[in-house]
Amino acid sequence: MDGIKYAVFTDKSIRLLGNNQYTSNVESGSTRTEIKHWVELFFGVKVISMNSHRLPGMGRRMGPMRYTMHYKCMIITLQPEKNLKKILYNTAIHLYKTSTPITRNRAVDSQVKSNSRNNLISGQQRHCGKGRKSRGIITARHRGGGHKRLYRKIDFRRNEKDISGRIVTIEYDPNRNAYICLIHYGDGEKRYILHPRGDIIGDTIVSGTEVPISMGNALPLSAAIHNIQITLGKGGQLARAASVVAKLIAKEGKSATLNLPFGEVRLISKNCSVTVGKVGNVGVNQKILGRDGSKRCLGKRPVVRGVVMNPVDHPHGGGEGRAPIGRKQPTTPWGYPALGRRSIKRNKYSDSLILRRRTK
Repeated sequence: MDGIKYAVFTDKSIRLLGNNQYTSNVESGSTRTEIKHWVELFFGVKVISMNSHRLPGMGRRMGPMRYTMHYKCMIITLQPEKNLKKILYNTAIHLYKTSTPITRNRAVDSQVKSNSRNNLISGQQRHCGKGRKSRGIITARHRGGGHKRLYRKIDFRRNEKDISGRIVTIEYDPNRNAYICLIHYGDGEKRYILHPRGDIIGDTIVSGTEVPISMGNALPLSAAIHNIQITLGKGGQLARAASVVAKLIAKEGKSATLNLPFGEVRLISKNCSVTVGKVGNVGVNQKILGRDGSKRCLGKRPVVRGVVMNPVDHPHGGGEGRAPIGRKQPTTPWGYPALGRRSIKRNKYSDSLILRRRTK
């Protein structure tokens, strides 16, 4: 569902819910046929009508240089279905009453909990995630502080073959921007997996080679997928962030061609396991923290421009007042070219598998 950005919750859109009309922002380049196809495929409900209008430009500038929004608002009228009411009931959105800047325009999903299991979590080391190495020296800038975290053991391999499991909870994971869900398998095993978009509490998933192509199931290569293995049996390594999805382009011989979310087209083995669907928490990019303290709780420290530093701290620093950087092109704090130089290694083992490099 690349064309659908996120749902819109306003006073008007909430009133329209009583008439089975749902408001969402969709990409400007998406056609009505594409939006109708995705809605009917993922929710199993027939679309009766769709009305759209382009949103007004945000932050317009004076003069000929203007820019507008890259998406439009669409009101989708659906046929009443019991399954749809079940989905909406289990994915209720609660809006905060504005009392502080952090609660302004903030919403929370009622089914997302933070209730980890002791046998599926483990503690981290003291400096883990703080940008320091073993001697305490900074190796990654702008990291430090933040709330204490416990690591959730995620099942990226999905090696419980042909055993059905039931989604018990959908939980928040502080170590990633995607949600995770707890699965109770039929043999008594309990594991965490990445939450696929559209799956709700009570749904059943299964892994195997002959399982149906359904949301959350793990099987060999399919159409819209995430949690993709690169090496057979090693576990998923690609397309694991929130709201991402990869697309299968073609299968030929022992390999398959994938279009990855960041624009790269590459080959992988046709026997590698993947998970059907899109990763959940699609509105993560629209989340508003509200205050700088929320960013510090996530373990992120302030970023300072090099041009306002001293010459001893950054090559761009120094000078009287608002002085330019004094160089033909910008550099990193260590003097290497920045903003345009490729940092990937040459002659890597995977060069022969990459058909097209990433575009950004």
